[in-house]
Amino acid sequence: MCDPTTGVYLLMTVIFLVIAGWKTLAFLRGPTATLALMATAFFVGGIVYAMASPAGYRLLGEQFGQPRIATLPIYIGILACYADTHILTLLWTPAQDTPRSQVRRTVALWITAYGLAITAMCVVFLHANLDGPADPLRFNTQQADDRNVLVFLAILLVVLACGTLNTWQRSRRAEIANPQVRHALRWFGGSMLVTFGYVLCSAPAIILAAFGHQELQILGVVGSYFGILGCLGTCYGMTGAAFTAWLRERRDSVALQPLWQLVVGDVDTGLMYSPTSAKPHIWGAVRVVLTRRIIEILDGIRTVQPWASAEVVAAVHELNQSALPERELEVIITAAVLRDAAAQYQASLEATRPAAEQGLAARAAGVLPGLGTAAQDERARLVRVARALPHPLVEAALQLTATTRSAATGGSAFEESASGHR
Repeated sequence: MCDPTTGVYLLMTVIFLVIAGWKTLAFLRGPTATLALMATAFFVGGIVYAMASPAGYRLLGEQFGQPRIATLPIYIGILACYADTHILTLLWTPAQDTPRSQVRRTVALWITAYGLAITAMCVVFLHANLDGPADPLRFNTQQADDRNVLVFLAILLVVLACGTLNTWQRSRRAEIANPQVRHALRWFGGSMLVTFGYVLCSAPAIILAAFGHQELQILGVVGSYFGILGCLGTCYGMTGAAFTAWLRERRDSVALQPLWQLVVGDVDTGLMYSPTSAKPHIWGAVRVVLTRRIIEILDGIRTVQPWASAEVVAAVHELNQSALPERELEVIITAAVLRDAAAQYQASLEATRPAAEQGLAARAAGVLPGLGTAAQDERARLVRVARALPHPLVEAALQLTATTRSAATGGSAFEESASGHR
């Protein structure tokens, strides 16, 4: 039984420490109290799971010459982790009309309660008379015949019950506008209710064991798995929304690559913040890279904007036989206009067009849709434009525009424009 249990606990150790490292990096990029609390909770939780595994428990006992000494830091660490989650919930869920001073007082009272509980647990544990086999999963029932151990466990279960239920209650009632915080609280609440299952399983097993009955010992062991499930829920609550956002940023960064290449890479490398801008950057600090990419794309669009042509817009409208929704049609027009403008820009560099002709193109720059898009909506708009670049209607509109220009100029413009579109 010990081997699989050790594997499960060490897996939890790895999960917690990886998340702790992730939150620490995020804290270093933008220090906040929330990220500090999260990083601390996951680091402490990882250490606790390492010590609580049967192998880690025995190793620590051998190092200190006390087979059960690991129980004290394990249980204090458990209480500290849930206290951390509870404090986060208190900070996130005050009513709108609650003064900040009252929130601080509430947080201070709970911190004091947790501090007193941990101090009392240390005192009674160090005065306990422990004997018998050192089994971390059965400590609660094997040592329940000692009065100091009973007080130690009673403090743990009472404080854990109060903290988890208060967190669940606040999470359930909270009305939060921020979707990431709302996501975290929803999972906090559920995971705290699951963790309360540890209390429900442990309490009757300990009470019977105190009277010499070990029939419910296995129930106490089952309770530890409620704790594991609760921790997994908390992990997802603290990381799920952020990880999902990271995946969306990574996806959008990749999706924007063709548009970036069109209006930056193929237009003017001087628009790049650094030579690394040409790489997709799908790992690491994706948000920073994505923000930089959007800025570079917008700079590139401003560079080719004077070559935007109303002819392309007219061609799209002429070829649009399927009554596309206005939003989709605008994206297709933008993609077609940008492809044509980038080609015309390149042609102007090669042919050194007269300034008067450039001035005529500049007066047509207002045909480019989406220039008034709000900053918070630019990312979504540009991603849609990037995905529309190879759209069949875009290709057809560019071909029609090239044909129209060829007819007007006797063929040379067609060859030039078609070459640029390809």
